[in-house]
Amino acid sequence: MHEKHKLYLTKLNFVLVQILKKEWPKNWPSFITDIVGASKTNEWLCLNNMEILRLLSEEIFDYSSGTMTQAKTRHLKESMCGEFQQVFQLCLFVMDNSTNPPLVAATLQTLLLFLNWIPLGYVFETNLVPSLISKFLPVPMFRNVTLKCLTEISAISIAQYPQYEKHIKDMFRDTLQQLQQVLPLQTDIKAVYSKGSDDEQKFIQNLAMFLASYLKEHVQIVEKSPELHEQLGNTLRYVTLISQVDETEIFKICLEFWNTLSSELYLEHPFKTYTTASYFPSSLMKTPFESQSQTRRKFYDATLSTVRTIMIERMAKPEEVLVVENDQGEVVREFMKDTDSINMYKLMRETLVYLTHLDTVDTERIMTDKLHRQVDGSEWSWKNLNTLCWAIGSISGAMHEEDEMRFLVTVIKELLGLCEQKRGKDNKAIIASNIMYIVGQYPRFLRAHWKFLKTVVNKLFEFMHETHDGVQDMACDTFIKIAQKCRRHFVTIQVSESYPFIDEILLNLRSIICDLGQQQVQTFYEAIGYMIASEADDGTQASLIERLMALPNQIWDETIQMIKANPEALKDVECLKQFANVLRANQRACISLGNVYVHQLKKIFYDSLQLYKLLSNSISAAVVVGGDLANKGPFIRNMKTVKKEILKILSSWISKATNPQLVYEYFLPPMFEAILLDYKTNAPDAREPEVLTLMRSVVERLEGSITPRIPEIFDGVFQCTLEMINKNFEEYPEHRTNFFLLLQAVNQKCFAGLLTIPGPQFKLIIDSIVWAFKHHMRNVAEIGLQILYQMFKNIAAQPADVAQSFYKAYYLVLLEHLFSVASDPTHSGNLNLFSTILAYMFTLIDDKKVVVALGGVNDPSDNMTFLQSYIQQMLKSAFPHLTESQIKITVAGMFQLDQDVGQFKEHLRDFLVQIKEFTGDDETDLFIEEREGLLKKAQEDKRKIQMAVPGILNPHEIDDMED
Repeated sequence: MHEKHKLYLTKLNFVLVQILKKEWPKNWPSFITDIVGASKTNEWLCLNNMEILRLLSEEIFDYSSGTMTQAKTRHLKESMCGEFQQVFQLCLFVMDNSTNPPLVAATLQTLLLFLNWIPLGYVFETNLVPSLISKFLPVPMFRNVTLKCLTEISAISIAQYPQYEKHIKDMFRDTLQQLQQVLPLQTDIKAVYSKGSDDEQKFIQNLAMFLASYLKEHVQIVEKSPELHEQLGNTLRYVTLISQVDETEIFKICLEFWNTLSSELYLEHPFKTYTTASYFPSSLMKTPFESQSQTRRKFYDATLSTVRTIMIERMAKPEEVLVVENDQGEVVREFMKDTDSINMYKLMRETLVYLTHLDTVDTERIMTDKLHRQVDGSEWSWKNLNTLCWAIGSISGAMHEEDEMRFLVTVIKELLGLCEQKRGKDNKAIIASNIMYIVGQYPRFLRAHWKFLKTVVNKLFEFMHETHDGVQDMACDTFIKIAQKCRRHFVTIQVSESYPFIDEILLNLRSIICDLGQQQVQTFYEAIGYMIASEADDGTQASLIERLMALPNQIWDETIQMIKANPEALKDVECLKQFANVLRANQRACISLGNVYVHQLKKIFYDSLQLYKLLSNSISAAVVVGGDLANKGPFIRNMKTVKKEILKILSSWISKATNPQLVYEYFLPPMFEAILLDYKTNAPDAREPEVLTLMRSVVERLEGSITPRIPEIFDGVFQCTLEMINKNFEEYPEHRTNFFLLLQAVNQKCFAGLLTIPGPQFKLIIDSIVWAFKHHMRNVAEIGLQILYQMFKNIAAQPADVAQSFYKAYYLVLLEHLFSVASDPTHSGNLNLFSTILAYMFTLIDDKKVVVALGGVNDPSDNMTFLQSYIQQMLKSAFPHLTESQIKITVAGMFQLDQDVGQFKEHLRDFLVQIKEFTGDDETDLFIEEREGLLKKAQEDKRKIQMAVPGILNPHEIDDMED
């Protein structure tokens, strides 16, 4: 058939399936009989009918969520299952009798789609599986689709159907026998893949998927069947060979299997490591469960030892490593994060940790042997050293502490020796990056061994002078991690020391950081801040802060004096950069010091506000003269940077302040005077979005205490910001987000302050909330809906006169806006919040919490009837294509289901599907929140399991910082 005709036929098939979704079975009850009957008259017609049946199956069973109402989906599934016997018999007939290869291939492809939903009897109580294995698996043309069908069957859980256990075992045995004919176990699969055709490569990938899928679901059935142990061993051999193929997607399939197997072996009896050195404890000591667990682990010993080697040799690059070898073989600094590589590393790390728990001795033996081969040069290469060191770093916490100490001392000594032995900057950079990565991964070891910790930190200081790309960055990143995890050790006098190590660091501060770039210096200041924050004595702490900030303060004072003597100096770009660098170092120190940063803040606070005013005046004058062009020039950009850094310092400290009264009385008055008036009177392009973040920090930290000053904050930032963002949905995105976050904070922390705002301004607040949830930026729309829901709950807790006047003024208006936005296809991602708010609003009517007449003239006790009629009219005018009965059922259901948000949401979703079916809009995003929710829950569940296994989580993901 000509390609153009094929495309036309495909479109016709798709149209027919869309018609069937509407008309079958009610208006075309004989469709299945008709299509099966027609298929028996002509092979080419049969081939196209297989395509139609495949598309129909996809539409009903795979893509029905959100595209059809729940009732229609359920009805179509029941109809398809009820009439499936005719379709299945047609498939078997073709498979048994046809000699037309394209028809057989199409039938197998269609069958593949059916296998994930058809009743199990069709799979196991017919000749389907034996036919797939004996007739189609040996034929190269059908091999790949057959393996996919077998993979689908292997994924079926038969836990509730023990009668099918024999069939599952027979399938495993027969498939393995066929595979050994097609791909003997002696084959070098890695070499075959590299030279193979596309179909041959796909076969190896499909084989990996089949074996992994079968073993994940049915491995315990095979384990308890001694007659299948040989096949099980062969299967593990296949997966091991395929794991060595140089193709990321295939390796991922194998990796997920090894992860499942190793975690299962460990978790069935955690914290009990049976090493190869002492595998059989006294039988008197063994419980039956332990004995069974040991026997099972013993079966996999040899295989898992090979897998450990593969994991170590193929270990992906961790996120922390910045020094890499590029495609040209050059050692460079990595600037772009490879998300796939990071995810691969996390899964490989987890797998290797489980494998280490299962046999610590074997893991250590493999790693030590490979390290010796690096040192003696027999396996020396950047790639081999990298993967080995990344693997060593990945098992932090998986060994007993004493074993970890012994192993790590050996590793670091060998690597330091290697660093001395190798010549050339590139070699040293690679070795240095690996040393830094490993020591950064073992904070438990460093905390327990002070001398080693001190040696490591001094080595990091050496690396801070190394100018090779990426080495200084890694040294600073490793230093801050060690500072977070071992902070108290630096401010405590250690054995055989006469003073804390922090004193030595501060004494040599200038020489340590002299070769670092500004960003690296800022990281260094944050790291020292963590150490100082752990000092218990207030006086010592204040003294340490003074010493830490001595250099920035010196530069600050000199520059401030220069500005006072000559205000024109502010026009010097270098002067502005100097200010920005000092302020950034302060801000990073503030992050780690927390509340105690107040000692430093007091020294620069008033000068900062004066500088802020001077810069604002200069920016405003330049913008008035030069307009938008001046605003984008380097001079103004640098001025705005300095203003921004001042605001960030204030915001960071206030969010961590522990004395709200000090903030309110000492810092707020001059801060509000300098910043709020400047923001209000400035040109829109000269307003800093960080001002809104600062006000939010003030509200969140002071909560109810700030209530008297809420009108002042709103007077300074509310209306002028709203005028900037309400003209469209695109301009001033930072102001937009920060504005609504401030409004959310006020709504949550000091709602009483909002009620003191005059009526016209309060209406502006309501308008701004509506504007927020109409927004196309999903995060802004979500904030708007959260504000509205919280506001409704806050209003319900107010005195009756306040609540009722709010309902009278805004209930219907808000309801109308909510329905308008909820039915807009671009806002379906927030369906959960829309449902929650609408259900709550209907509950207020149900529970007679609204006692004012919503319609103005109706009896307040008749609000329910009025509102139902009002919504029906509103929906009818908005969606004239809907029938009266559809609208009535929709509205009635909303009032009946308002106590159950989950059911309410499904009901609302069905209504949206009905709208979209007519308009032809895409319905696929109606389940976006559920998908996000499921992913989040799966992530949380996984983390709970990970928290229970030593070493699974990266040590820097665990909140075990020293206080």
